[in-house]
Amino acid sequence: MTKAQIVYDDFARVEMRLGRIVEALEFPKARNPSYKLCVDFGDFGTRWSSAQITNYAREDLVGRRVVCVVNMPPRNIAGFLSEVLILGVPNAAGAIILLTAADDAELGGEVA
Repeated sequence: MTKAQIVYDDFARVEMRLGRIVEALEFPKARNPSYKLCVDFGDFGTRWSSAQITNYAREDLVGRRVVCVVNMPPRNIAGFLSEVLILGVPNAAGAIILLTAADDAELGGEVA
């Protein structure tokens, strides 16, 4: 591992929830190729994110279930307010592969 160890209380402060991408828009103002994504968290409503995941086609993102960090402060990215962080892991080529959950996991459900 490459980062300093944390204690459980550090991890417990991170709120990760399952959402579904319901809209994917081009983001030409972004410095790095990105999309503007609207994520539905069920009873928790929708939030927007800027995500550098252009290895996915926009139409393939809509409907995809994603795991997101939802309790970070919004971040201004090229005039766009990104409200959640969508999680992914790079593959061997460096492209980000989105983290997801099984189909029977409920939208808005918290990662435990």
